[in-house]
Amino acid sequence: MVSGKRTYRIAILGTRGIPARYGGFETFAEELAVRLVQRGHEVTVYCEKGASCSADANYKGVRLEYISAPPLGPLDVVWFDICCMAKATRHYDLLYLLGYGAGSFTWMPRLLGKPVWINMDGLEWKRSKWPWYARLYLRLNEWCAAKFASLMIADAEGIKRYLKESYGESSAVAMIPYGAELISVPPDPSYLTQMGVSPGSYYLVVCRLEPENHVREIIEGFNLAATRRELIVVGDIDTDTPYVRDLKRSAGSKVRFIGTCYEKPMLKALRYYAFAYFHGHSVGGTNPSLLEAMGCANVVIAHDNPFNREVAAECARYFASPVEITEIINSLESGTDLGKMHAVAQERIRTIYSWERITDLYEELFRGFL
Repeated sequence: MVSGKRTYRIAILGTRGIPARYGGFETFAEELAVRLVQRGHEVTVYCEKGASCSADANYKGVRLEYISAPPLGPLDVVWFDICCMAKATRHYDLLYLLGYGAGSFTWMPRLLGKPVWINMDGLEWKRSKWPWYARLYLRLNEWCAAKFASLMIADAEGIKRYLKESYGESSAVAMIPYGAELISVPPDPSYLTQMGVSPGSYYLVVCRLEPENHVREIIEGFNLAATRRELIVVGDIDTDTPYVRDLKRSAGSKVRFIGTCYEKPMLKALRYYAFAYFHGHSVGGTNPSLLEAMGCANVVIAHDNPFNREVAAECARYFASPVEITEIINSLESGTDLGKMHAVAQERIRTIYSWERITDLYEELFRGFL
């Protein structure tokens, strides 16, 4: 108890661990867990043994529990989540599982009376990168998560609406979005020198190179635009897939692939100093990359779908085809409304998507459900 306030013991599962070095869920776990500890709660994050660069027992007050993931190929992540659930079941007031990949096994802690919340993320089973049997497995686990979870967490109103329509209005669903940092101090521009670019001299894409992220359409539209700037693409270009090979063939002289980048200061500088940021994601949810671009006051050119419009609203320009991308770039090159778009983007982060507000919303849920 802190200052008369009820506090809780919470286990966060479903990530490779913190401090975050990999993806959105790891960043989410770190940002939320550290803030909950600062507010008096006891939080443990379950980490994959060997995935983190350190084996510390504590990170900024958050307890770290390490579990080995056996080499089972595509199933090692599922087995890891199951082991984490089994280990955590008896010791916490709440198990919070990030992602529903192990949703069909959440009945185990529920059978012992333990509340299990599941962050449902996006519509993962719709991704074309998965073979049919993987999509079927993911859809089954989504169904199991809806049936077994004490509460489903949607990170966007569009995902909440989908869950209610799919599993009934009586389904227990709460909407709490992802958060982002508001960048008010300009990052060190020397990182750009390593990339051979200067502030404002490039457009930026940061994503997995998959069809659902519309990278090919972005490249096609960019190639036809009247701009002297180049397009920097951050993503795993070494993955030998038909889609990546197609991207390499379609890239013109102004398109540069730089591979993956997990160095946070470098990525922050690339976002902050970009002339504009492309966001082609289309498969659901509040995407961390879009929020991070908005936190850097980027001008955003986003794929036109309900999820992106919910997050970016009027601080983005929207495209549905390469032709529209070309038109948007040509308009932006004239300097139309750039200052207004910068200001609106940061105001949305400040008022809607700040990590402090996200933590407030989780504390409200704790009081209401535990």
